[in-house]
Amino acid sequence: MFTIRTYNNIADKGLDRFNLDRFNVSPSAENADAILLRSEKLAADIITPALKAVARAGAGVNNVPVADCSAAGVVVFNTPGANANAVKELVLCGLLLGSRGILPGIEFVKSLTDMTDNQAMSKLLEAEKKRFKGSEIAGKTLGVIGLGAIGSLVAEMAIGLGMTVHGYDPALSVEAAWRLPSQVQRIENVSALVSSSDYISLHLPVLDSTRGLINSDMFGAMRPGTCLLNFSRDEIVDTAALVAALDSGQLGQYISDFPRPELIGRSNVISMPHIGASTREAEENCAVMAAEQLIDFLQHGNIRNSVNFPALFLDRGSDAARGTRLAITNKNVPKMLGQITAVLADQNINVIDMLNKSRGDIAYNLIDLESIPSDDALSAIAAIENVTKVTLL
Repeated sequence: MFTIRTYNNIADKGLDRFNLDRFNVSPSAENADAILLRSEKLAADIITPALKAVARAGAGVNNVPVADCSAAGVVVFNTPGANANAVKELVLCGLLLGSRGILPGIEFVKSLTDMTDNQAMSKLLEAEKKRFKGSEIAGKTLGVIGLGAIGSLVAEMAIGLGMTVHGYDPALSVEAAWRLPSQVQRIENVSALVSSSDYISLHLPVLDSTRGLINSDMFGAMRPGTCLLNFSRDEIVDTAALVAALDSGQLGQYISDFPRPELIGRSNVISMPHIGASTREAEENCAVMAAEQLIDFLQHGNIRNSVNFPALFLDRGSDAARGTRLAITNKNVPKMLGQITAVLADQNINVIDMLNKSRGDIAYNLIDLESIPSDDALSAIAAIENVTKVTLL
């Protein structure tokens, strides 16, 4: 039986994926084979010899000690795209709030508590509504920085609303490129994109290359009055440069899912309390995706949507009747596979099928065997220099 320790409230729809005959799922589980969480901040001391995987029901993994997990041979999963529609819909809300005087108009109406005459109220509203006049987004240009699962949906949505869409992504995958609407005009650098956009929407992970990407130079390249939407990560925007751009009017509005003390109370800032993925559907989608990835990994060793291990899938057929499977993690150095298979050969164990892939410094192997290796054979493989983890499935 596999043991799963949960943190936070994981949606029941995801927890229901676990067969209780094979999985013990509990927030108090000890020596867990895997951890399933949402926003809990994990420390490196959660990594035990028994731990094989951590699954984050969400896209970001800044609350998981990924480097420590990698060193220990622990696979870290996330759920890219599971909350994409929820974020896309909030970006649409942000676009509309940033183009029309919706929030000031609502606040004005809410202030009319002393009025009792409907005719007088109607006359006042007719006279004052010009204060809240805005612009339509149709015909405007939206610049999308980051064209992954969320960015591509935002681009598609904006095209459907009659906007021109410019897109930038230096690391666009083949899969993401297939998802991208053909009407998106790909721009080769960020400066060119921000200078050609009326609205800019950020959809990037926090990396060394993206931290502070929107800085004083980028704000200087923007059209005066540009609206910037950040439903990605707070760290992508340089706060001091942001405040300066808002003060000067170079940036017309900043709409963000990440409130900061420096921005509270500003009329040209709309801040939301990190609710981009806070829908019932998104939480369920993330929980289901994380659970299914854990199940496939723990039972079969397959890896999908890992942030630190290579993607790898080796079919076992309709059942496990083909034999026994070994999952082996090692440092990505030469001659490792030969040393592993040499141990199996010494034990007269026939290899039925195998697959080996690497990602950076990590190599991962799935090896299907005709018979069960002895404890001595497993110990011999684990003792090979640069082997990190050996699991018999």
